[in-house]
Amino acid sequence: MANTPHTLQDEFPTKLDRIHELKISNAHFAKLLDDYDTLNDRVHRAETNVEPMDSLAETDLRKQRAAVKDEIARMLGTADA
Repeated sequence: MANTPHTLQDEFPTKLDRIHELKISNAHFAKLLDDYDTLNDRVHRAETNVEPMDSLAETDLRKQRAAVKDEIARMLGTADA
């Protein structure tokens, strides 16, 4: 989806090379990236009323997205050590 906020490129602009390296070398990391993109797209569709949902469901999606982002950030931090 074009112009979707909170893309990983926006969230980790200085880690793009490392993200790419981990994506091709670590299957779990690659799955996390896919999960994040899917959740982020769902949140964006809910926020823009393309796919409306109740506020509790939208909040749950945001929490899921944050949890996946935290795991990605943790792996990026570990990868740089």
